[in-house]
Amino acid sequence: MTLTRRGLLAGAAALGAGALLPATAGAAPAGFPDYRYQRLALVKSKLRYNPTGELIFPCVRGTAGRIPGALGAYYLYYAPHDAPGGICLAYANSLDEEFTEYAGNPIIGNSWPGEYSVSHVSSPHALWNDDVKRLYLYFHGENTVTRLASSADGIHFTYEKEVLSTRLQPAGTTETSYARVFRQDFPAKNARYVMVFMLNNTTNHRDIGWGWSPDALNWTFSPTPLVRHTDVGASDIGGPHLLSRNNSTYVVYNTDIGHGGSLMITEVGNDFSKRNHLGVFHAPLAGAPDNGRCAAPSFGTYQGREYMIYEAGARLAGNIAIARAV
Repeated sequence: MTLTRRGLLAGAAALGAGALLPATAGAAPAGFPDYRYQRLALVKSKLRYNPTGELIFPCVRGTAGRIPGALGAYYLYYAPHDAPGGICLAYANSLDEEFTEYAGNPIIGNSWPGEYSVSHVSSPHALWNDDVKRLYLYFHGENTVTRLASSADGIHFTYEKEVLSTRLQPAGTTETSYARVFRQDFPAKNARYVMVFMLNNTTNHRDIGWGWSPDALNWTFSPTPLVRHTDVGASDIGGPHLLSRNNSTYVVYNTDIGHGGSLMITEVGNDFSKRNHLGVFHAPLAGAPDNGRCAAPSFGTYQGREYMIYEAGARLAGNIAIARAV
C-alpha cells in the first residue's frame, strides 16, 4: 500500500526553508484527495514505438466537446526522453483502463523541416485553448528550448514557435524544459495563462520557473524562481503542475530520488505571491512501478472521481502509471 500524503504533510509554519519533513500526521489542504496506484497506463512490451524503453511526462486530456470523432474519450500524450524521443499519443474511453497506442507514433519527431532538427523532443503538455478552439501542445527539444505546436484534432499539428528558451532567462541558465501551461486569470500581469517549468543553471540544481501570457503564445518570465530546491531541502525539483482548491492556487512538483522521490506541494496563491511549502503531496511506492520515485503528475476526472496520471520509476527507466483518489 502506498504511503499517503496525509501521513506525511506538514504545515509551512512549522518548517523553515530547506527543513526536513517529519513523518508525523498532518492535515492535508482541504479538497485534495489521497491517490492510490491502480495500474500502468501503457505496457511497454506492447508498444510499436518504444525506442529507448522509458516513458515520461504524461498529459491526459478529455476530448468530449472539443474533438469530433476522437479516437477515445481521453487522449494521453507522453514521450521517451532520450534521443530520439518523440511526442506520442495513446487513447482510452476511461481512466480505469489500459490506453491504446496511436498507430502513427510519434506524432511529432525530433526533426520538423524548416523549423528545427534536434537530438530529441520530449515532455509534451497539452492545453485545449478555448480562445482559438485548438489544442496547444508544448514540448522541449533540446532541453534549452520549449516549443509550441497546435492542432484541431489532437493528432496532426502545425508548428507555431519557440515559447521559452535559456536566452530568455537570467545569465547562467542552462535548461528550460518540462513546461506545463494553464488557463489562469492574472489581472495584475494582464495575463490569462501561466506557465511553470524546470529551470537549471550553472550550479546544476534545478528549480521551478514561471511566466505569464495573454494568449498562451507570447510570454513574459519571472527573473526569480517560483519554488527553489532549497525551499524544500532537495537537490533538484521539477515536473511542476498547477492545481486550484480553496480559492487558491498550488504548484505540485517532484523531488530528486535522493531526497525522497516524492511529489511536493506549495501554495502560491491566485496572485502567485505566497510561498507556503506544505510538504509531501504524494509519496512513491517502494516497489513497482514507482521504485522510490513518482514525478511529473497530470490530473483528470472520470465519472466524478479524480485521477492522477504520473511518471513512475527511476529517471530514464520510467513508465506511465494511473492512481485514483481514495
